[in-house]
Amino acid sequence: MRIQPTTLAPDLYRRLMDLHVAVDKQAIEAGLERSLLELVRTRSSQLNGCAFCVDLHSTAAVEAGETPRRLHALSVWAGTPFFSDRERAALALAESVTLLSERRVPEEVYQRAEEEFDKDQLAQLIWAITVVNAFNRLAVTAELQPQ
Repeated sequence: MRIQPTTLAPDLYRRLMDLHVAVDKQAIEAGLERSLLELVRTRSSQLNGCAFCVDLHSTAAVEAGETPRRLHALSVWAGTPFFSDRERAALALAESVTLLSERRVPEEVYQRAEEEFDKDQLAQLIWAITVVNAFNRLAVTAELQPQ
């Protein structure tokens, strides 16, 4: 069994959780929908292979009103008609930020996000993606499993 960085460094984990809570609050205040936030968190977690976070955020997405059909199609969102232009822009940005080492963030992806979100919303969206990626890296490294 691997070490659990979250329990062995509880102060740092608490600070990351505080950051998550602050991002969530500010993102909602900026006008981002909770379901959208959970979609991008779930998609980033899928890309990172984080079973724990996929379970956590897909459950939260359902609680935020997301439908099972859309969640089932999330891994192939670009090939479905189920997502709005706003959601597509957020998902494309989430994928690019998550896969940063593979392709950076293409200008067309960033511009599309700028068209769909105002500056405050875009900043909060980038923070939400960044924070979920930090959680993914901790959970995958520690091999956390859904409960």
